[in-house]
Amino acid sequence: MEHSTTIQEIVERLDKLTLGQQRQVLDFTLELSGESPKGIPLQELLEFVGLFPPEDLEEIKQAIEEDCGQVDESEW
Repeated sequence: MEHSTTIQEIVERLDKLTLGQQRQVLDFTLELSGESPKGIPLQELLEFVGLFPPEDLEEIKQAIEEDCGQVDESEW
């Protein structure tokens, strides 16, 4: 099977998949080519939108700003 025929067949099959399945194929091809992004996909993070009340988020933000970068050497 020649290159252009293979690509055409892949595109035809992709067109029959759901958007979620197409995303999985894209992720797979990125992984095969060594271009796979690191981290958590945005779609997975969006599941957490609205999960925490704004007050809790503000408290978490303040704690991070105050405590990050500070090391308590006696803990080690």
